[in-house]
Amino acid sequence: MSEQQPLIDKKFARRVDWNLLRTFVDIVRAGGIGAAARQLNKQQPSISAALKRLEEHVGAVLLHRSATGVEMTAAGKAMMALCEDMLESARLMPHQVAQAAKRVEGAVRIQIVSAIVSAEFDEAIASFHRRNPEIHIEIRVSPWRQVLDALEDGEVEVGIGYDSAVRAGLVYEPLFVERQQLYCARSHPLFGYRIGQPRELKGEGFVLAGDDEIETITHWRRRYGLGSRMTGLADDVNEARRLIVSGVGIGFLPTPAVRDEVARGVLWPLLYADLEPSYEIYLLARAEPARDTATQLFIDEVFRRIRAQHRA
Repeated sequence: MSEQQPLIDKKFARRVDWNLLRTFVDIVRAGGIGAAARQLNKQQPSISAALKRLEEHVGAVLLHRSATGVEMTAAGKAMMALCEDMLESARLMPHQVAQAAKRVEGAVRIQIVSAIVSAEFDEAIASFHRRNPEIHIEIRVSPWRQVLDALEDGEVEVGIGYDSAVRAGLVYEPLFVERQQLYCARSHPLFGYRIGQPRELKGEGFVLAGDDEIETITHWRRRYGLGSRMTGLADDVNEARRLIVSGVGIGFLPTPAVRDEVARGVLWPLLYADLEPSYEIYLLARAEPARDTATQLFIDEVFRRIRAQHRA
């Protein structure tokens, strides 16, 4: 005899109070029934009763109380994932409806670090523009710290850049891992050579990127004592590349940004690949519940393409 399967309530969606799902999420996020009651400014018995009604609707225990709060059961974890998906869909509904009705106007302000190379980001801009031709897209370029400050100050809605820490007010979505290489020009005496010990370059003239230098690169240089003899300075990657190509000194540049120069023999990579410093580049946005429709649609488009690439 086969094991009896639990009955599925085919009328669940019509019978359940959707506020119970919201309350369940609030309990989990708050870490307990009492904490949720305080956050929602409600009595604890009413929160407990709401959880009990939801558990009766689904026919399973969702949370176990513990000394430290609550712990989700397997059924509770499944319910939480579904509830979060539904809440996200509900949040996006007015934006998607506005897009479908072709009523979306406005602007998306983006601030990025210089020399960003990302096919996914470029494809997201193209796709977004095709779907929303009335939305103005503005891109500003600045050193990475200014990208973070502009986001926090509300000067822009979207950022592309690096961060050495995590700022609580920002949402981080990994875009790609960028690598940098140490280059010299064709005219440099080291052109054509590979360096196994970076300390050998300690006395070389160096082109520095100023405020635009990634902290990972700064730490790498200092570890090997490089850059003490500065022969060039540029706050923008493209201008640093100009100085290096002109033979002013050796310097770090993002590898995707100079592929053509390397292929043409204009620049030479001095380090072996296993010595190249790397770091994460993020798509950044302010962690606010209310974004204007244009910005939200753009972020959704980029996130969709990034996650699709990561799954591939």
